[in-house]
Amino acid sequence: MLPRLRLLFPQLALLLVEETVTKMDDNLEKPVLFFDIDNCLYSRNYKVLELMSGLIDSYFKNHLGLSPDEAERLHKDYYQQYGQAIEGLVRDYQIDALEYNAKVDDALPLDDIIKPNPQLRQFLEDIDTSKVRLWLLTNAYVNHGKRVIKLLGVDDLFEGLTYCDYTQIPLVCKPQKEMFMKAMREAGISETSKCYFIDDSHKNCVGAQKAGWAAVHYVEAGFPLPDTPASQYQVRSLEELRSLFPEFFRTRQ
Repeated sequence: MLPRLRLLFPQLALLLVEETVTKMDDNLEKPVLFFDIDNCLYSRNYKVLELMSGLIDSYFKNHLGLSPDEAERLHKDYYQQYGQAIEGLVRDYQIDALEYNAKVDDALPLDDIIKPNPQLRQFLEDIDTSKVRLWLLTNAYVNHGKRVIKLLGVDDLFEGLTYCDYTQIPLVCKPQKEMFMKAMREAGISETSKCYFIDDSHKNCVGAQKAGWAAVHYVEAGFPLPDTPASQYQVRSLEELRSLFPEFFRTRQ
């Protein structure tokens, strides 16, 4: 049929071929770069984690009736066991996760700490989104995630955000395999080999690699390197991603 069309209607035949090729290209999944948010898109030197830890300890003392030493010890135990305090609190104390979020993450004075970052924005804009997609993956609740990227001035550069949904019990969060599968579903990608992940958490990078993703452990310059690498890639700066994955970046003129 197509050879005959070429003879009789060459322009129509060409359009049919182009449409077929376009549909094939659309069906080919683009890789996805999943970025963590806290201590990844902004510096650990902002000490947001320390402020958050203080609010968490206060929550332990005020809502669980623990002494300062007990609160600090339980906080540390939960962090080591689950990667974040809220999961342990929900499991062991059946707390209201949204109330916890209001008194911890939402109570952080981020407006005074995080400002628009032109260098970060330029770095993200240099990523060629015709070749790779940008997505966020955080253990924070949606309010906090959106608040941070808006303050950084990069909220328009990501296609979507996968977050730990505090309204759904049991909680699903990194480094659980279910969290990485959830991110894939929400980002609309089915091949783990096309998932790339950047996070400052050793545990999360271990979990991502176990899930079949390419994981990049971001250990900010000035902070100690782990004794055992978390994953196949380790960087001291997000800028190093340019040399790790040059195929994802636009060529500078």
